[in-house]
Amino acid sequence: MVKHVIIWQLKDGLSDDEKKVVKARIKSGLEGLAGQIPGLEQIHVYCEGLASSSGDLMLDSTFTDAASLKGYSVHPAHVAVADGTVRPNVKLRSCFDFEL
Repeated sequence: MVKHVIIWQLKDGLSDDEKKVVKARIKSGLEGLAGQIPGLEQIHVYCEGLASSSGDLMLDSTFTDAASLKGYSVHPAHVAVADGTVRPNVKLRSCFDFEL
């Protein structure tokens, strides 16, 4: 099993209301990939971190293996969410992948 964890910071120019909408769209889009991508076992997006958090939202996903994670990265459904919703609204992305 492979974990794929991403923490994003949203762009500074977004109002609080815009951030809520963007977070909801990212959560819906990414969690909607469940069952669509081979090897994607679990996917959750957390949008409400504590005040001590340095990011605005976090992706926590689990794949059967490293090859499945690689396939996810180029899968058209994932690319559509990443290019259409995530990347246009994010200023910083941190990633940590590891084997369980």
